[in-house]
Amino acid sequence: MTSTQPPASAAMSQDELKTLVGQAALSFIVPGEIVGVGSGSTVNKFIAALASMKDQIRGAVSSSLASTERLRALGIQVFDSNEVDRLSVYIDGADEIDHQGHMIKGGGAALTREKIVAALSSKFVCIVDESKLVQTLGKFPLPVEIIPMARRRITQQFEALGGRVQVRLKGGQPLVTDNGQIILDVSGLQIADPRAFELEISQWPGVVTVGVFAFQKAQVCLLGTASGVKTMTF
Repeated sequence: MTSTQPPASAAMSQDELKTLVGQAALSFIVPGEIVGVGSGSTVNKFIAALASMKDQIRGAVSSSLASTERLRALGIQVFDSNEVDRLSVYIDGADEIDHQGHMIKGGGAALTREKIVAALSSKFVCIVDESKLVQTLGKFPLPVEIIPMARRRITQQFEALGGRVQVRLKGGQPLVTDNGQIILDVSGLQIADPRAFELEISQWPGVVTVGVFAFQKAQVCLLGTASGVKTMTF
């Protein structure tokens, strides 16, 4: 792990650390190319920083409607994922990341589109603060996007694994994703083998996307800490 930024104040807030890693991610942008852009509060900091070099890139492919709106508001062209064959880099946050680059994502409900854009990209750069670094995935509830008619059966399958399942709500009703589906949040899991776990859950009928990113794991993590932005490579 190496430091890539000057030391930060020990009193820096989580929001300030997000700004720091968002700015640090600019060094991975390839001029003249299209950038893969994720979603969430840390990515919002990256999008704000990206505006400073928008004239040096062709545009972006976005993983959420919210990020698309932010990018367009800053004058950055947004391409549909079907318009590109490959992205040199994808910048996104995570709810958790382990020391091998495996992640849990989906706290912002965009996990399916995030996984699609990650699969298009040659390099995944994860931007997080140090509170997201874990030894074993599972501290953060696992988001799983599902087709609603499979909710009961998938819930029972997770309960058989020791998980506790809640349907994610918004305004007292099940949250509807950008893809028109719902999300289950599963707590109480310890995911010791992320690749095997992702492979198994992905095969359950009715699962659209499981929020374990093992096959589309990060190659680089920019970790915001009190002593600066530290770079982890996997």
